[in-house]
Amino acid sequence: MSSKVSLEEAVNTVESLDEIALPDYQPCIESMSGSCIYKVNLDTNFEDKNAYVTGMSKYMEEAAMHAQLNQLLDQGNEHAIMLYSWRCCSRAIPQVKSNDQADRIEIYEKSVQVLTPHVNKLMQLMKFQNDAINAFCTEMRRLCHPKKEKEFISEAYLLTLGKFINMFAVLDELKNMKSSVKNDHSAFRRAAQFRKSDSYVGLESQNLSMFLATNDIIRTNLKKALDDPVKGVPGYDDILCDVINTSVQMFENKTYLLPQEKHILVKVIGFSLNLLDGDNFNINKLDSKKKINLSQIDKIFKQCKVVPLYGDMQISPFNYVMRSKNYDSSKWPSCNSSSESIQGKILDQVDRIRLEHNCYISELAKYSNEIAISKETKRTDEEYKSLYNLALNGLQLLSKWTNTVLELYNWKLLHLTDHKSNPLCPKDAEDYEKATKYNYSAQEKVALIEVISMIKGLQTLMYRLENAFTEAINYTTYIELQNFVQMDLREMIRKFAKSRKCDVPRTILLSVRDTCVDWYKGKEPDDDPAMRGKKDPEQGFKIDRPPRFIGPSSTQLYMVRTMLESLICDKTKGKKTLRKDIDTKYLELIEEFHSKSFFWPYLLNFTDSLQKCCDLSQMWYREFYLEMTMGKKIQFPIEMSMPWILTSHILETKDQSLMEFVFYPLDLYNDAAMNALTVFKKRHLYDEVEAEVNLCFDQFVYILSEQIFHSYKQTAACVLLDKQFRDEFNKIQTQQGNLSSSQQDNNNSTDNNQQSSSQINWSHHTINVPNTSRYETLMKQKHIQLLGRSINLSRLISQRITLMLQKSLKISIQKFLSGDLTSIVELDYLIRLNKMTHKLLSKHLILEDFDLLFKEADQSVTSSYGKITIHILNEIKTDLLTNYCYNQSTMRFVPTKLKLVKKQQFKRDESPQFLVADQYGSKAVQIAFQTINSLYSQFIGNQHIKLMTKYLGYQGIALVISEFFELIQNSFKTKLNEYVRTMYKKLKKNINVPRYEYGSAAIMTFYYESLTNLISYGELRTNVFHEFTQIGNAIVFSLLLEQSLTVDEVDDLVHASIYLNWLPKPFCKENENVDVKMKKLEQKFASLQIVKIIEKLGNEKQVHLTRESELLTRERLCCGLSIFEFVLTKIKSFLSQDSLWYDFNQQPPANGVMNVDENVEFHRVWSAMQFIYCLPRQGSSYLVEELFGDGLIWAGCSIISLLGQQQRFEAFDHAYHLFKVNQVDGQTDKVNQISLQNFMNRIRKHQVLNQEIFAILGKYIKSSSSISQQQNLNENQQITIDSSLLNGIQNIKCFQPPFDNNTLVN
Repeated sequence: MSSKVSLEEAVNTVESLDEIALPDYQPCIESMSGSCIYKVNLDTNFEDKNAYVTGMSKYMEEAAMHAQLNQLLDQGNEHAIMLYSWRCCSRAIPQVKSNDQADRIEIYEKSVQVLTPHVNKLMQLMKFQNDAINAFCTEMRRLCHPKKEKEFISEAYLLTLGKFINMFAVLDELKNMKSSVKNDHSAFRRAAQFRKSDSYVGLESQNLSMFLATNDIIRTNLKKALDDPVKGVPGYDDILCDVINTSVQMFENKTYLLPQEKHILVKVIGFSLNLLDGDNFNINKLDSKKKINLSQIDKIFKQCKVVPLYGDMQISPFNYVMRSKNYDSSKWPSCNSSSESIQGKILDQVDRIRLEHNCYISELAKYSNEIAISKETKRTDEEYKSLYNLALNGLQLLSKWTNTVLELYNWKLLHLTDHKSNPLCPKDAEDYEKATKYNYSAQEKVALIEVISMIKGLQTLMYRLENAFTEAINYTTYIELQNFVQMDLREMIRKFAKSRKCDVPRTILLSVRDTCVDWYKGKEPDDDPAMRGKKDPEQGFKIDRPPRFIGPSSTQLYMVRTMLESLICDKTKGKKTLRKDIDTKYLELIEEFHSKSFFWPYLLNFTDSLQKCCDLSQMWYREFYLEMTMGKKIQFPIEMSMPWILTSHILETKDQSLMEFVFYPLDLYNDAAMNALTVFKKRHLYDEVEAEVNLCFDQFVYILSEQIFHSYKQTAACVLLDKQFRDEFNKIQTQQGNLSSSQQDNNNSTDNNQQSSSQINWSHHTINVPNTSRYETLMKQKHIQLLGRSINLSRLISQRITLMLQKSLKISIQKFLSGDLTSIVELDYLIRLNKMTHKLLSKHLILEDFDLLFKEADQSVTSSYGKITIHILNEIKTDLLTNYCYNQSTMRFVPTKLKLVKKQQFKRDESPQFLVADQYGSKAVQIAFQTINSLYSQFIGNQHIKLMTKYLGYQGIALVISEFFELIQNSFKTKLNEYVRTMYKKLKKNINVPRYEYGSAAIMTFYYESLTNLISYGELRTNVFHEFTQIGNAIVFSLLLEQSLTVDEVDDLVHASIYLNWLPKPFCKENENVDVKMKKLEQKFASLQIVKIIEKLGNEKQVHLTRESELLTRERLCCGLSIFEFVLTKIKSFLSQDSLWYDFNQQPPANGVMNVDENVEFHRVWSAMQFIYCLPRQGSSYLVEELFGDGLIWAGCSIISLLGQQQRFEAFDHAYHLFKVNQVDGQTDKVNQISLQNFMNRIRKHQVLNQEIFAILGKYIKSSSSISQQQNLNENQQITIDSSLLNGIQNIKCFQPPFDNNTLVN
């Protein structure tokens, strides 16, 4: 059963929604949302005038006339919209080229059909101007009638007449400006000539042509109607003078609120002066008669030299005076002075506006906090009054600031720049381009942005407090009105009731009271002594007022203000005014109420007034300048649009103080779209706004995302680069810049511009940490309101930056693919730079996982091997193994000097083209990284191997090892096999070991002669050595991969120790127990032991995988799992496939034990080769180390060790034997022009190198030989190892390293 909910509970429930914190809370840096705004229109246009029967009939009649004039004003506004938004139709219609054209009649008929609706609008305009002039003259004639000449005319009525005059001025200027209207009508007339029955061919069409062709025809017709001797308006000068004086008074007293009202007053003054001046009246004489004050008007025109006319059209009001017949320049000193108007000097007003804004914001913040705290507390009358005044002051400030912006904009539109004033402006630039794009300095743009931001920001803050403001306005207007009519008027009525001569004021006051009084419980107090002119009793006369939150209606307020104005007006001619019958204190009360109540209609329509006070839509419209292009431009590019000019300026300057204002200039599009839909009601205008917004916002997101990406990438670079390095780098760059600058100063060959540009260039090459905080607020914006759309800017930026990260990674990889293996250092820097950028941005944006982006860029998502792996493999095979020499001392590969090897057996990719900022963030970061990378560009060492291990991974390493196996196996079967057989044949069958007694010189001669055939073997020092070098480089590279991988694995084990309960023993004092401390540590870290946690919370599959992973982690190094050991074992299997390597003759030794002098084993061939490559340098030839490096020795020593011939090699080697003999006799003679001492030094060097290599190989070969029979290399399955072979370790499960399946099958 549903329970009933009271209204109060429902309201409280709805209000509680405001307290819920939304998950996507974002900082508010945008203007008030205009997609859906609820407005209450309390203006009835006097439809309810008959309800106020207590009012005076005279003013009720005036209200009826007011309503008719307002209807005509609305019609005039519709015609103004029609003219302003008119686009030429005739240009789109095909033209008849000759009278003989076949489809001539059809074109004319279609033209008439298309243009008829538009010509009908022009006919209605012409009729309307006649009707409006007649209505205006009729009303003027009524007011100027001798019987009503001395009657009171209200300020509101004079203001309505002024609006009529403004309407005539606007329509006249719009008609003059729109040449497309005349062109369309001319095209229609030409087409209509072939349709004689058409009604538009006759007199009406001719009248319309004359109406459109004659400039200022509306003003001329109006003046002619006023001055007509028969039907004219005699004495209309008095009414126009009253209109002018009222406008002047309202302008000076700032009795206006909306921005357009200020400009209407100025236009009314100028147009009325033009109407007055002529043959019948002279404005100079009117000034001398003090009917008008020209000096006062002169100051107003100086202050407002340019005012908006309509849309982007503007006018100088003083031009109306200059075109008058009796213009006297001496009467207008201010307007004729050369001093510039304040309208074009926004920089002089920014400080004042900023101060006003700060003061008002502080007040608003105070009340906002009070409203938030005391939400349920009822406010007092004083608090409501303060909120009322705050709302009024806010609207007045917004209106004043909006006027400042619009007046500057119109000033710039009227005063175009040129190439002389601004060298950046092209000589052939469009007029609109001169008015907008090149007409504002950087300081003016900043000032304009700041003022617009203050307007839109304050609008948002006031809109948030709309409920509080509306409540305070309704309550305050009600209380003040009731206090005035029930309390203040009561005393006045008491006084007038005593005198019969004051019946008229008393009647008016009673009418005022009866019109708007709200008695308590709807009943007037009985026996009020004030109504009889008597005093109140001693205990007082109590009058209760019901508290209500409702203001007066528009008609009510008009009637009250008009009747009160009739009491205080002193403008009637000759007749005694009612003002003299009222005491001063009561006059002050009435005047105060009258002045305050002027703003009530605006405040009661608070939301609508707030929007109008902040309306800057005029800054987008450009119909006037489009008309001036005569059809050459359908629309101007966004570079000329003021909203985008201001937005792009913020993005270009990257000023932190302006970055959060970036959405406020874009809000001008909201204003323009709102006007296109609600004011102009033209679909094509909205479509143009929408199209420009789509383009601009795409550009905005692209530029903003690019700036964020570059800024954070530069920040990431500063994080990766050492601070000391950055400081030294900046110091060196600055010194170079200063040196370059001083050299240019001393050298007069360059001009000043080049010097300054050079200095700026050097200053840009320093690494500075950018301030990324200016973008944080923008990246939090998830629902920006633009043209009614809610845009998730954060998501758009995330998508754009994800693409930029992906592109940057692709370029980094492509750059690596275009270089050799040394560029892997640069690749790693770039990838780490992008990863750090991704990490920093992920704090503010939702980005895709970096590993996924990297795999996609590497194309390793669907492929087994990525681009990096394949390129590393190709570079190793075709470049590293063939073109590099290994140095055992430095453990580096360096480029060989051998000219036989072809550089690059495959074509690398082309180097990609990229922007420096996209990859590095700035030019300085690129220079810094290039400086670092240059240190690693001349060799391949541990740094490179470590990075190769990192990017290859187990699977990539397996692929590399498999390629090594294929290379070595093919070499053993083909080239190397052939070379070794050839060397066996070139060696003597026996080379005996010479006796010590012969001496080292003789022994060297013996060996040299015995190896003459091999020494003369042409391919020995080239192809043979090179083939051995490739194998040696492959073996060494496998060892370096193993060492690098071991370091990474040990590092992994150290990090995993705490999760596997591997805790170090704590330090214990003498009386402390180690076991107790260990148990405490185990308890402390028990929550991190993954296996136990998964066993409690996981399923069987998870438990099994966790246990297996733990076992692999614990024991991955216990069995000595080694890639290099596997490589040696595999190479040994290759050697065992051919007896060439063990015994060339395949015959038993002559002595029955072992071969000593016979050259039938590989170590004998290598001994001969070693003797040859140990020979010292002769002439300018290169040493073997320079050509082939230590990879050659690694190949020979590895083969010897794997064949088990190490000891025989060391015992019977020719060079070793010669070295031992030389150590005894110490001979230093030259043998065959070879220095024996240098020869011995080289032998000793290689002997040490051989011993080092044999030691390394022995470590791996011994461990592999002990368990070689137990391992099954063809399957990746678990096996059990005999405990006697593993030093007592029992039941250890050994996991084989991952290898390529093809390798395992082979």
